[in-house]
Amino acid sequence: MVGKKKKKGSKLVVNIVLGVICFIWLLPTLGLLISSFRPATDILQSGWWKVLPHQEWKAGDTIHLSKDVDLRKPIDVEGKTYSDDQLKNGVMADGSRLIWENRRARDISVQEQGWVTSTKLTTENYLNVITGKEYTIKNADGSETVEKGTGLSQAFWNTLTIAVPATVIPVLIASFAAYAFAWLRFPGRKTLFVLIIAMLVIPIQVALIPVLKDYTSLGLNGSYLGIWLAHTAFGLPLVTYFMYNFISQLPKDLFESAFIDGASHFNIFSKLILPLSVPALASIGIFQFLWVWNDYLVSLIFIGNQPNVQVMSMKIADLVGSRGNDWHLLTSAAFISMLMPLAIFFLLQKYFVRGLMGGSVKG
Repeated sequence: MVGKKKKKGSKLVVNIVLGVICFIWLLPTLGLLISSFRPATDILQSGWWKVLPHQEWKAGDTIHLSKDVDLRKPIDVEGKTYSDDQLKNGVMADGSRLIWENRRARDISVQEQGWVTSTKLTTENYLNVITGKEYTIKNADGSETVEKGTGLSQAFWNTLTIAVPATVIPVLIASFAAYAFAWLRFPGRKTLFVLIIAMLVIPIQVALIPVLKDYTSLGLNGSYLGIWLAHTAFGLPLVTYFMYNFISQLPKDLFESAFIDGASHFNIFSKLILPLSVPALASIGIFQFLWVWNDYLVSLIFIGNQPNVQVMSMKIADLVGSRGNDWHLLTSAAFISMLMPLAIFFLLQKYFVRGLMGGSVKG
């Protein structure tokens, strides 16, 4: 009984900790999502939580004062005196708040607290950030400002064009290499494997300038092929190590039976290894895709920052630099950049944990 109580207590603690972590992660994501649908004027005036039900001062009756009232002297309002500054900032009176509604006309608003919710949501932010068309924003003072969209759709397709091949190519090559290191015997196998794993500790920044010089001489700089090869080279050590840990733990009897039946190494790899390695392939594929999708430095160096080849991370960075006050564009652009990684993760999540645990337990 004591042991069961301890297990229940430990599970409760774990669940509480996980719940807190999920809440901390979801809260800013929820704020980003709500902000991306709010009008530009609302985003600048209040926080995203104002969309949820909350208490706020609501305008009620209006007190009209004589136009002859001198605002430089104490102002008499229903038997009580207040200064002009108090009425500008709002002053409490009998549970209500008095504040200037129209100072020039000598109108005072009597406000009372009540539950309100902001239901002003719009999809225009997404349309404006995706397209490059001009649009009009109505400011709080009634004036209008003409802005131009960012054309994020081009950056989205550029990023997708880079991310998909830069994920498939290294995962496929690393799977071949992992099979060779795990089950083939050839001279220098261990030394070569150690050299590949040692590349994990080499910073990417160290290799950027030498590789860029070679790219310039070969004419690969600024091309999709160049960026695919760069991401493949930088991602291969980790992917190879991950796939080796999984493939090396597969039952040896499978390979012996296949060799007895006359299967070649290619047939074993394509018909046995790949189907059995789907969880591991999905897991490392998610990591590689996320790294390439969110990459800024490698894309900036090897493909450039021209508008026709910009990736999502560059485009959003430009928004922060040139249009830092346009939160309606920044929030919607940031959420668009999250959609593809989230979709990939949820599509492959059933393989994710199985792939991470693959090879961790023998037998």
